[in-house]
Amino acid sequence: MRNKVNLKREKNSCFIIAEAGVNNNGSLEIAKKLVNIAKKSGVDAVKFQNFHAEELVSLNAKKVSYQYRAKEETQYEMLKNLELKFEDTLKLKNYCIKKEIEFMSTPYDIQSVEFLNKIGVERFKVASADIINKPLIKAIAETKKQIILSCGMATLGEIERTVSFIKKIGNNDIILLHCIVSYPTPYDQVNMNILKTLKRAFGLPVGYSDHTLGIEVPIMAVALGAKVIEKHITLDRTMVGPDHFASLELDDLTKMVKAIRNIEKAFGVYLKKIPKVEKENLYFMRRSLHLKHNTMKGDIITVENLKITRPFDGIEPWHLESILGKKIKNDVNEDNPLKWKDVLN
Repeated sequence: MRNKVNLKREKNSCFIIAEAGVNNNGSLEIAKKLVNIAKKSGVDAVKFQNFHAEELVSLNAKKVSYQYRAKEETQYEMLKNLELKFEDTLKLKNYCIKKEIEFMSTPYDIQSVEFLNKIGVERFKVASADIINKPLIKAIAETKKQIILSCGMATLGEIERTVSFIKKIGNNDIILLHCIVSYPTPYDQVNMNILKTLKRAFGLPVGYSDHTLGIEVPIMAVALGAKVIEKHITLDRTMVGPDHFASLELDDLTKMVKAIRNIEKAFGVYLKKIPKVEKENLYFMRRSLHLKHNTMKGDIITVENLKITRPFDGIEPWHLESILGKKIKNDVNEDNPLKWKDVLN
């Protein structure tokens, strides 16, 4: 049985997550400002990250290339300065309640999973790098809450292994996010067709976590059936920090949300029928049979005394051959429509 997307959106609507991540730069005040722009843009949720640097990275681990946009320091030192304390996390969640936007956070250790579950998050997001982290996946799956699983850097085999493990624990509420872990992601590396692959392979709802510059690609993902979109946000792309450069500021975030909502409206229904807006134009746009000349009762209908012109107030041109050679039943003036009541059978 295929999973249903249990998200607080209207049917067939995409759940949009503003990924604040570590762009709060370790500051609660900046974090609250990120919540404000997320709310203003119209997204459904704003997401942060909870980790303890000593459990995430070795003391002397080098930074990933894109992280060198931040100041010179080890990866441990960088992450230590970006930690979101539990007490600040609770304040942020309460602030989100006040602002009427869902609070989310990605946990990177079991202690963070337990804390986030305790304060009542509605769902968990698993980072791409942790799709192979069995102890963390187990702790999250055992909460029985929805899992949004990022699939960046993973093979289909690794995704299958993790999905099967989560289901064995008894949690079937899983959404798979296509993701390319590159900041920013070049357009020719997005491989959006993987969305279809994931959907076919696992029969689960799919979404997309975007790291490209701009808003075109997440909009494309929704057009291809993504039920969840995640996009990094920032107050200012020039701020110091590893993720600001590949994030959206308020104006572009708002444009992205608006475009996605417009696309959702455009999906419509599977039944092919003439919609109301077309019916209003049908009369004026379609053509029908009209008389070229004044025609008297008893005249024979020929191609020479007919024309096919707008509006659609006469016999359809489709039936032209079936009325040729028949007689006119009533007088019809030049340029007037030829109607069935004017044709003698």
